Amino acid sequence: MQRVFGIVGRSGSGKTTLIEAMIPWFKQQGLHVAVIKHSHHNLQFEPPHKDSSRFRSAGALEVVVASPYHYALFHNLEHQDEPMLRDLVARLQPDVDVVLVEGYRQAAIPRLEVYRPSRGIEPVYPHTEQVVALVSDEDLSAHDLPCLDLNQPQRVAEFILHFLQPQSLPALDK
Repeated sequence: MQRVFGIVGRSGSGKTTLIEAMIPWFKQQGLHVAVIKHSHHNLQFEPPHKDSSRFRSAGALEVVVASPYHYALFHNLEHQDEPMLRDLVARLQPDVDVVLVEGYRQAAIPRLEVYRPSRGIEPVYPHTEQVVALVSDEDLSAHDLPCLDLNQPQRVAEFILHFLQPQSLPALDK
């Protein structure tokens, strides 16, 4: 059963680096991991003259590009709303055990925040629901949430897995 857990934080806080560092540990535990990353940018995957881009420009709703190594599905949202997290999770392979989500702050999933006070930027957890822990490279013991060391991604991954163990896939609202 897929278990979904979010990673949030301000831009440049280290969310992507943390996720990247945790994936090998999950794999060592025999778990299949998927990552869903939210972006506010218009994503460009291939130059405009490449085949898949030409098909999308011509009006194809979906384009699949496949090779012996990877495949990608491009879905045009020109006349549709941005997909909700639950819809993206539903598209994942059924054998995915853990889904790490970067962003999607409004989704009803448990999450941790990567927070670095030294950057002088306010944390998001006071305004983001379901933050269950903070991860930092500084001592945050004065905060009301459990604090994990950003420099120990294995410990962060263990926390996530322990948190998710008794839970099945959360109901996703967004």
